[in-house]
Amino acid sequence: MADDRAIEAAHDLPRVRFTKGRLLAFLVVAVSVALFLYFVLPKLLGLQQTWNRVARGDPWWLGLAAVLEVLSFACYVVLFRAVFTSPSARVPGAARIGRRESYQITMASLAATRLFAAAGAGGIALTAWALRRAGLGPRAVAARMLAFLTLLYGVYMATFVVTGVGLYTGAFPGSGPFAITIGPAILGGVVIVLFLAVASLPAGFEASVTRWTTAERWLGRTARWVAALSATAATGVRTALDLVRSRNPALLGAVGWWAFDIAVLWACFHAFGSAPPEAVIVLAYFVGMLGNTLPLPGGIGGVDGGMIGAFTAFGVNVEASVVAVLAYRAFAFWLPTIPGTVAYFQLRRTVHRWRTPRSPTAVAPPELPGACGELPSYT
Repeated sequence: MADDRAIEAAHDLPRVRFTKGRLLAFLVVAVSVALFLYFVLPKLLGLQQTWNRVARGDPWWLGLAAVLEVLSFACYVVLFRAVFTSPSARVPGAARIGRRESYQITMASLAATRLFAAAGAGGIALTAWALRRAGLGPRAVAARMLAFLTLLYGVYMATFVVTGVGLYTGAFPGSGPFAITIGPAILGGVVIVLFLAVASLPAGFEASVTRWTTAERWLGRTARWVAALSATAATGVRTALDLVRSRNPALLGAVGWWAFDIAVLWACFHAFGSAPPEAVIVLAYFVGMLGNTLPLPGGIGGVDGGMIGAFTAFGVNVEASVVAVLAYRAFAFWLPTIPGTVAYFQLRRTVHRWRTPRSPTAVAPPELPGACGELPSYT
């Protein structure tokens, strides 16, 4: 096996330090960007009647959008439990994670993802921190997190391929240029092939690299780090494939997470007029979601602009898409923020309970950073 330092480095998830000052700063930035998008952007685009249309939004459709967003969150929780705590998962150390703990971890991670974007690094770091405190080993956390993300983003990339090709060939109603249809389909296909290639990595790859390298040289340490990381990634992807083969219906949470969230955007279009073809909404949604890779709070600005630009490329009226997208983002960004923040503080109390000795002879885990007022550092 690789030395301990190489293993720990391979499984070192993004470091995000959540202090009260940083949280406040992110909230200020998020609110500032939101104010720009909701009040300045329409004027820059010359959409003088945008907010008149917002005021005339159909409350029934907007109410339906709120319900659909809640269902999307519920699917996320269901998928988390399927990957980490279901009987078929058999994750050592997961006995502490019940329904309540699953809700706390997933909702807190969703809030962290909204506030600290960068491809969801904030949510990943918080989830990994909670799982480690629950007693899961670093390899189990890394492999299961990768399996969870593989299931979620496997749906993402497969939808890119299906809707992109379908719209370009006319199999689905709607049409768009090559760049906005086949371009995403190619991206989705390449990512799927790469993941399958990772899954085919031989089981003894890491051991072979360790046997033929030495930890005393920087090249050997780097090779071991890459081998450990690759082996863990392969384990994660294979775990996702094994979970799919188990036919656990809870895994449909991966589809429901995206489907209900896209349905929120669909409902927002109907709330302010008519909606473009469903396949157009789906593809524009996923193209816009690439904006989450930008280091912006909740992807505000990047996601919104990406979706509006994609809808424009499909020939959707700009004013209609601006109103619908901004309404959708109000649900998607702000709705989980309050319950997610509450869940975060509940999760801190849960972690404190986990580390409390059950008997005088019990040994307490290391002190949780931030127990005296500062929010913890999740690593």
